[in-house]
Amino acid sequence: MRLRNVTGSREMIADSKYVVHNPQEHKGKWSEVFENDRPIHIEIGMGKGRFMMDLAAANPQINYIGIEKYSTVLLRAIQKMEENELPNLVFIRMDAEEICDVFAKDEISKIYLNFSDPWPKDRHAKRRLPSKEFLARYNEILIPDGRLEFKTDNTDLFDFALEELEPAGWKAEAVTRDLHHDEVLSQGNIMTEYEEKFSSMGNPIYKYIIYR
Repeated sequence: MRLRNVTGSREMIADSKYVVHNPQEHKGKWSEVFENDRPIHIEIGMGKGRFMMDLAAANPQINYIGIEKYSTVLLRAIQKMEENELPNLVFIRMDAEEICDVFAKDEISKIYLNFSDPWPKDRHAKRRLPSKEFLARYNEILIPDGRLEFKTDNTDLFDFALEELEPAGWKAEAVTRDLHHDEVLSQGNIMTEYEEKFSSMGNPIYKYIIYR
């Protein structure tokens, strides 16, 4: 579900100090953006930013980058940052396909995918963020012992994501089909807006943590 277009949203994003403009210029130099050498975690498709902001607030020792394609959605995250500024969080407006142009090899310590677009038609499978095509991109930017965490309430997308692991050379460290009732994986779980909505409707939340 997408928010309605907000007139002038791109202009407001262009003027925001919380958005890194021309992110390709910072490839391999993101530590300079944060002015420290702390680990960098990214969320691809961050929506309105609740997950990223809660993570950044709870973990000041980690730097976070929220990536969002849609201007109207990103604008909501910017508005939240204006109310509660976090020094260890910045945003990028870009398509996920461009991540290898923006981040260098071994520059990212962890990647989060939350409630990604399922792209249900078979011909669009390579556009799904947990696809083997995207796993190859993540492999390029993630440190050798880095992890990727994926959450969804979409059964078909989760099944697809699990099937893509072996062909892409990734392995599952942990898998659950009912996150909120998993005694281990539910500990410290930070919910997204969609997660709160779907779980309140009784939908089970699926999650995996993977590595190479």
